[in-house]
Amino acid sequence: MAVVLLVAASGAVEAVSFLALDKVFAGVMTSNLALLGMAAGRAEAAGVKAAALALAGFAAGVLVVAVFTRHCTARTTRWPRRVMLVLGVDVLLLAVGALFWGLTGGAPGERARDVLQCGAALVMGSQSAAMVAAGHAAASTTYLTGTLATFITKGVKTGRPGIWVPLRFVGLIAGAALSAALLKHAPAWGAFPPVVLVLAAIATACLSLFGPRPATNDVS
Repeated sequence: MAVVLLVAASGAVEAVSFLALDKVFAGVMTSNLALLGMAAGRAEAAGVKAAALALAGFAAGVLVVAVFTRHCTARTTRWPRRVMLVLGVDVLLLAVGALFWGLTGGAPGERARDVLQCGAALVMGSQSAAMVAAGHAAASTTYLTGTLATFITKGVKTGRPGIWVPLRFVGLIAGAALSAALLKHAPAWGAFPPVVLVLAAIATACLSLFGPRPATNDVS
């Protein structure tokens, strides 16, 4: 369930990124690479800058977390401590961004939007790398194209598609819809859903700490 909540948070971040910042995605780099190419082809400097900021932020987030979690041992039942710490830092970054967003009434200036765009992508990159470090205890929360293809393929082969993958799709849609609705009707609150959703994901993941601890040499 924690993964579903993180996916919902990703959907909420993407809604803010695309609808209220610079028409690029915070966590979907395939789309941003295409947007970068289209903007370059049409000589649209603003589009090139927005896509480049998102790509740079995402890459920075992945790099920092990959280094920080390189000694983690992936588990099958709970997330390593360093993964939890990364998510905690993500919440702080999202909270700072949401607070600033609220103080500007949901209408930050151009330079502030650039910082927020890069920061949102950094958080999505951080979250993506954290889920990789968590191994089989987690799953992709920012990129679901491959997840959809795998889900359909395995469902066709086995006839048992399962329920958690569809719940992730629902979570993504719900998170995006929530932030989009707030951006339309209460703009100052549009950036707060990701904060609440990541906090809920951390709380859900922490419940596993009360279960039996598997034998491991994890040094995280």
